[in-house]
Amino acid sequence: MMGAGKSAVGMALSKRLGVMFRDSDAEIEQAAACSIAEIFARDGETFFRAREAEVIARLLREAPAIISTGGGAYLRPETRDLISGHGVAVWLRADIELLWSRVKHKDTRPLLRTENPKQTLADLLTARTPSYEMADLVADCRPDYSIEAMVDVVIDVLKDAGILTETPV
Repeated sequence: MMGAGKSAVGMALSKRLGVMFRDSDAEIEQAAACSIAEIFARDGETFFRAREAEVIARLLREAPAIISTGGGAYLRPETRDLISGHGVAVWLRADIELLWSRVKHKDTRPLLRTENPKQTLADLLTARTPSYEMADLVADCRPDYSIEAMVDVVIDVLKDAGILTETPV
């Protein structure tokens, strides 16, 4: 979900593991030469999700990396299958209060440009949770975790699943 820390935790995790970090939203913006919000406004969410799926498929074919996807990417069955088929999906699970605390002061979230953005966020979380529950692994977020502490949580989850066999430095 937006505000879960995908980009911040992903970047720190990639450094810890010594692999590249890729952000699908940044890749889309670079290819389109405009922002996600502009793509949503000009072309709509359906168009955006199709481009997003193409970008994620391309990133998964490239060198091993930590890939941060947009919060809606995992809703598409084809994208879920691609991610799990070429890597491992980790859901950074956060409750509504934590998510809201992180996104309420940002105006870059096109889906939250509504009369009641917190309720919209809560509705999105409720609607998306069944898809997110299909992730290969879950790492629970807490408001008192720093980025580095959250990276530790993700590494522990990866180790418990047998994906990482040694602790990175």
